[in-house]
Amino acid sequence: MVYRTKMYVAFDGDKDMKYYNTLKMWSDNNRIDFSLKNAHDLKQARDTSLPESIKRSLRDRIQASKIMILIVGEETHHHTKFVKYEVEYAQSLGMPIILAVIDGGILPNSWFTNYPAIRVPFKLERINLAVANWPEKSKEHVRKGDVGIWHYTS
Repeated sequence: MVYRTKMYVAFDGDKDMKYYNTLKMWSDNNRIDFSLKNAHDLKQARDTSLPESIKRSLRDRIQASKIMILIVGEETHHHTKFVKYEVEYAQSLGMPIILAVIDGGILPNSWFTNYPAIRVPFKLERINLAVANWPEKSKEHVRKGDVGIWHYTS
């Protein structure tokens, strides 16, 4: 049995690595209230040249997670090979998904026509708000059949 205790972060590894590193830095800083129990710290794919090996490793990490943060940059919506796969797999598990949108980020709206997600700006306090509140709200939306990208009004 896999215990879901991790946070899975999906992102464009070419363009948005610095934002992923920012999440890790926030978590490592004792003066910042942010905890990233990082699913990426789990095992790596042995043969990273084979897409199925990569996807198997991604699935293992996602299965150990209780929430997904998708860092949304300018190119994220074009990454259908792995990033979209990660999102779809998280959706199949009923996982709450937070879209942390970088300035200039383009929402992958078509990825959420059958599933709810919350969008917040890539800012510590907004991400923390979503991590604290979205999981319960997401369950409610899934139960009601509400889909699409939501946002906080205040």
